[in-house]
Amino acid sequence: MMDTDPAKDMGSERKRPSSRKGAARKTRKKRFSQHLFRDWCKACGICNAFCPKGVIGRDNEGKPLFLKPDDCIGCRFCELHCPDFAITIVERNTRQEDKAS
Repeated sequence: MMDTDPAKDMGSERKRPSSRKGAARKTRKKRFSQHLFRDWCKACGICNAFCPKGVIGRDNEGKPLFLKPDDCIGCRFCELHCPDFAITIVERNTRQEDKAS
């Protein structure tokens, strides 16, 4: 009679060697640009209050000011919750930026 215990067979499976090509490749951090339509903004402060990375501050008028634009993670919370539709977040094309450098 053949032994068909799956627990015994688990150790006999051959594992594939891991590919080093994928491990050596670095994943680039996505970068985002922030655009503000100042004339549309009523300075409610929602974007500033809920930005998870503290990218958005406020100027003298209370309107958004992007203090740390490179820290933006692109969650688009500010864009989605702005009652005036005054903020737009766009992913940057990092390949073109790298070629320009």
